[in-house]
Amino acid sequence: MKTISIRELHERTGAWVRKAVELGAITVTERGKPLVRLEAISHAGAANPFRVRRLRPGYARLKGTLGRGTDSTAIVSEDRERAAPS
Repeated sequence: MKTISIRELHERTGAWVRKAVELGAITVTERGKPLVRLEAISHAGAANPFRVRRLRPGYARLKGTLGRGTDSTAIVSEDRERAAPS
């Protein structure tokens, strides 16, 4: 079982809550004495809808063309030309 201090919990609450889902339980201490235990209600894991990233179709298509040093102006202009009615 993982043990953290109140300060650690305060600094990164969201991260520790997600970690509790992964590990099952985390004990929170104050000056070395256990106070509370964070336990997951259910194991969301990979089924957590916020961990799945859904890309919009236009971005998914352009994703492969973007890279370091790429001029996004040219890519956006090209995308607008494709979308413009003929």
